[in-house]
Amino acid sequence: MSRAVGSVAPINSGLGPLANHVHGPQLIAYADRFGGTLAAVADLLRGQFAGIFSGVHLLPFYTPFDGADAGFDPVDHMQVDPRLGSWADIRSLSKTADVIADIIVNHMSTDSRQFDDVRARGDASPWSRMFLTMSSIFPQGASEEELTRIYRPRPGLPFTVMRLGGKVRLVWTTFTPQQVDLDIREPMTWNYLSAVIDQLTRSGVTTIRLDAVGYTGKVAGSNCFMTTESIELIHRLSEYAHQQGAAVLLEVHGHFSQQVEIARHADLVYDFALPPLVLHAILGRDPGPLVKWLDIRPPNAVTVLDTHDGIGIIDAGANELRPSQPGLLSDAQVATLVESIHSNSGGTSRLATGITASNLDLYQVNCTFYDALGRDDYGYLLARAIQLFVPGIPQVYYVGLLAGTNDVELLAKTGVGRDINRHRYTTNEIDEQLLRPVVRAQLRLLWFRAEKSVFNGEFSHEEAGGRIRLRWRTRSDEALLEADMLRASFTISLSSNGQSHVISDRDLLSSSQGGRCAPLFPNSG
Repeated sequence: MSRAVGSVAPINSGLGPLANHVHGPQLIAYADRFGGTLAAVADLLRGQFAGIFSGVHLLPFYTPFDGADAGFDPVDHMQVDPRLGSWADIRSLSKTADVIADIIVNHMSTDSRQFDDVRARGDASPWSRMFLTMSSIFPQGASEEELTRIYRPRPGLPFTVMRLGGKVRLVWTTFTPQQVDLDIREPMTWNYLSAVIDQLTRSGVTTIRLDAVGYTGKVAGSNCFMTTESIELIHRLSEYAHQQGAAVLLEVHGHFSQQVEIARHADLVYDFALPPLVLHAILGRDPGPLVKWLDIRPPNAVTVLDTHDGIGIIDAGANELRPSQPGLLSDAQVATLVESIHSNSGGTSRLATGITASNLDLYQVNCTFYDALGRDDYGYLLARAIQLFVPGIPQVYYVGLLAGTNDVELLAKTGVGRDINRHRYTTNEIDEQLLRPVVRAQLRLLWFRAEKSVFNGEFSHEEAGGRIRLRWRTRSDEALLEADMLRASFTISLSSNGQSHVISDRDLLSSSQGGRCAPLFPNSG
């Protein structure tokens, strides 16, 4: 029986080897969908986006990058897909920006050479114990209660019937039938994972993202999610990564209280509750739940509005992982929010969400953040301003960077719900999008966040009458975001060196119409 997570001593979090590193905004991008290659991403960071991003999360670039789950099902985790570039391109990019890369710790592609051998030889394969079957965890069989207790972000049980060495087996496949789960108890699995870390850090990666790590610790009688065994693996991987000079970022969707707990065991965690809370604050004219979250959220967070996955609802609402605890949003508020997103997107997000889309996640709404807000430029800039003023390392997804809209054509072509927010931008298309005032205004906000040292000072927040104030202070400077959620408007002010500057959302957008993309406050020093 797995022990409670709280029984595991926390690690000394605080960015690990990057504790004294200056963290500005970071980009999240697929190389194949944002320029086409790793070299093209580097050119964009050195060119059109120079001075804005201090880091880049390169979504899976391994062989193949276009598998069953857009690279999160590596056939060969040790190789860069040659269609994108090489390890030398990763090393070159690391000289321009901090590089964040994924290690897919829970599973491997069924097309990998290791699992191919298991298919052919079954238990006689030297790799057979690396992969989980139902009998790996339940050698004496399992009751209906034990099986239905297993947590999975998709409908049904996490098993796929396969023939291994001529014998029919129930193979553990948490996500898709093409992604077979690894047995983290086996030494060969550790050797595999540590070798991937070695390759990444040799190539200049400074932050390692543990993808789907919450599902790794399968234990009979538990829900098989964020067990003590998962936490112990996080500790072991973190310690090893630290020895190689890298920090660790956890990717875990769950009840907000779990995020607070898990943060004690990691260098960095995602603030996945922020996106739905910001949407609720703007669309529902209600900042209360957001303010409550600001009171309790972990400080070692990476903030996002959108990612390559959908907009996480589970992270702000009640869910089966903590059935006795309410969410930050009530069930009624969650239902209203989801319907508002579907309405604002003209119904296109409904086509990509839930049982209507393959590769689905029941806890997410698939939609671009811009479409979730009804393509309202002012509402979108307000959301981004809130993100940039909330403590943490702000990451900006490439589609959100360009205020992208739902790619219904790509969804229709692939049938994959998440593809509605995974448009493929050519370099020419990127240049075209950079001419839009809302995109230019957003870049000015990012530039402001990147260049002002006041964001390394002390943070405070307050709320009254539907208005929130997010404030950063040092001895000499102050930056203040005043957001009126009832009117969905905001101002940003900066006091520095005895001078004061203020800009409203209206002025921000109207002054981003053309010419050179100027700083938010050109004369602020």
